[in-house]
Amino acid sequence: MAKKNKGIDYAKDVFAKLGVDVEKAVAETLAIPVSLHCWQGDDVGGFEKAAGGVDGGLAVTGNYPGKARTPEELRADFEKAMSFLPGTTRINLHACYAEPVKGRYADRDAITYDNFRNWVEWANALGIGIDFNPTFFGHPKAADGCPLTNRRKGIRDFWVEHGRRCR
Repeated sequence: MAKKNKGIDYAKDVFAKLGVDVEKAVAETLAIPVSLHCWQGDDVGGFEKAAGGVDGGLAVTGNYPGKARTPEELRADFEKAMSFLPGTTRINLHACYAEPVKGRYADRDAITYDNFRNWVEWANALGIGIDFNPTFFGHPKAADGCPLTNRRKGIRDFWVEHGRRCR
């Protein structure tokens, strides 16, 4: 422990000579929210009825054997991860993490706030923010890799509507 404190004290002295107040800098840094990405918990599978995900696999975290299988498990994983992180955190949520409303899943061009109500209520209860973005992959209408530049107008319109609904 003494060795660690000695190193910190040395660093503080070096930075002080450069006009940097280390304690103030650390406090300011801890106040900047860091966003945890949803895909860390489930390999970008999402919770759609016909989840597409991505190929190749990403590094996943979690407190379950394998990836989170439900929104509740993913929210619990977020809470666990945030318990280890200093400072301010928030989450990043892709549209493919929409939840069914009255037992019905919405396709991406039909999602509404109600599909994310549980996420918002959970985040509000924890006092954290949500960064939200569309999911322009992992869907049959994105299989060719050109969702917004597709030659077929119907496909383009589908993805434009998805983006509009995610605003």
